[in-house]
Amino acid sequence: MNKFFAVMTTAVLALVPAFAHAQGSGGKAVRLLVPSPAGGPTDFAARLITPGLSEALGENVVVDNRGSANGIVGAEIAAHAAPDGYTLIMGNSGTHAINAGLYRKLSYDPQRDFVAITEVLASGMVLVANPRVAAGSLKDFIALAKKDGKFNIGVAGATGQLAGEALKAQTQIALNNVHYKGSAPTEFAVLQGEVEVSILTPVASAAHVNAGKMKGLGVTSAKRIALLPNVPTIAESGVSGYDFEIWHGLFAPAGTPDKIVRKLHREAARILSAREIKDRASAQGFEVVANTPEQFAALVRAEIEKYRKLIAAAGIALE
Repeated sequence: MNKFFAVMTTAVLALVPAFAHAQGSGGKAVRLLVPSPAGGPTDFAARLITPGLSEALGENVVVDNRGSANGIVGAEIAAHAAPDGYTLIMGNSGTHAINAGLYRKLSYDPQRDFVAITEVLASGMVLVANPRVAAGSLKDFIALAKKDGKFNIGVAGATGQLAGEALKAQTQIALNNVHYKGSAPTEFAVLQGEVEVSILTPVASAAHVNAGKMKGLGVTSAKRIALLPNVPTIAESGVSGYDFEIWHGLFAPAGTPDKIVRKLHREAARILSAREIKDRASAQGFEVVANTPEQFAALVRAEIEKYRKLIAAAGIALE
């Protein structure tokens, strides 16, 4: 009988973290990993919902920035974390779609190692140049790149890298990739002239473009960005069919109880439906999404397949 009670006690205690978190009565801090440095777009997405999540869960939600090339370090940490609801990650189209096709041996599987909770934000990106680059438009830049040889392009993450590779392939220009650990250091590199160009999100580029500290040469998405209405899309500038967006979404390690996943989705969707949150996102050039776990998982599957095909078609060398 004593052995029976000991076994039952152990089993019950093993369920306490997940149960407590699902009820919002734990007391242990929830870690929200961001696979890039503070100040970038993925960090913005995380900090947009963190206060509301903390209040809704009744527990402190702490942002943990782990910057690395293409966000691999942060994603790997999240993939191998305990599936108890106390570790989450704000992934993006680079960490959870493009990396799957960009690396021969990735240290995590974007589908097998994670459960999708909700897509938080989406936006186009902007091809920007240092003001010293003697080009006033994308057509000018393409002509200059073909004439003068290689320019350096700062790479902030996998989505920007693939967008740059596709641009090189479609325009037949040579750009040398210089990798940085996230958007913020890449932004600084363009401003300082360490690299001539980069593909950045609106939150990292719009203020600089509007102030004349960067040149906006083109928008990567199919439609223009409200923050930069005078910057044409790359497709408008003659690169037919060019269309790349970056998205940011909430994931948990695979095996996280469905009760916790559903609670996190409900609370995130509620937070993102607030007018104040939508206005803050819009002011930074983002669109709020807040889809269901099933819809987000389907998007991840489709994006992985899409980018694998693009990588193969563009002849991009695997890392």
